[in-house]
Amino acid sequence: MTEPEAEAVERTFAGIALRYDLANRLLSFGMDCIWRRRLVRMVASAEPKNALDLATGSGDVALSLRDALPADTEVIGLDFCQPMLDEAVRKARLAGETDASRLRFVRGDCLDLPFEEASVDALTIAFGLRNLEDRALGLAEMRRVLRPGGSLFVLEFSQPACWLRPFYYLYLKAILPLFAWVITRDRSAYQYLGATISKFPDQSELKAELEAAGFDLVTASSLTGSIVAIHHGVKEA
Repeated sequence: MTEPEAEAVERTFAGIALRYDLANRLLSFGMDCIWRRRLVRMVASAEPKNALDLATGSGDVALSLRDALPADTEVIGLDFCQPMLDEAVRKARLAGETDASRLRFVRGDCLDLPFEEASVDALTIAFGLRNLEDRALGLAEMRRVLRPGGSLFVLEFSQPACWLRPFYYLYLKAILPLFAWVITRDRSAYQYLGATISKFPDQSELKAELEAAGFDLVTASSLTGSIVAIHHGVKEA
């Protein structure tokens, strides 16, 4: 699969930023909230001292990490799309978050992370890995900033169970873009997203990519008929 171009991805998400959360809830039938909660529980069980959420978008995972982790745990959300970051900051303010030592949002590129080597305990990326222009480079950057023994958690769409595939791909190609147009008035954005989902590696292939990037003890947890999966990898101590 040809990986997406960064500028096109940024334009796509900038165009749907104001209705991104609503679209996610409706188009996933609310399942996206359940998937993110599972991700956050896995991160919390690792007891990190700090956490970095990449491709944070409107900040759902970063805000949930702030709530789930101890008060002295620093959480940072990073994204390269400013309109999405603006939504994340707005939501944090509405939630009463004013302490920048607990939660802050920064603009940055997943392919050139503005963090020192071995400075992060836990790194998450939810529904963003498939949008990277160079996935191998992105994974290398993630490994670089993780401390030895630190964990990477990837929540991403996968290839569903065989019995579900005909219905799922029909939804992605025909129904999702139509619903998305009604909600966001941007059908092309969700045609793009549907295409990236249908062509993304399955669980075993993504596991192999993480291992090739130098992550150890890589596991994959299937959710909702393998529509999505959470991959967990550790940077060797």
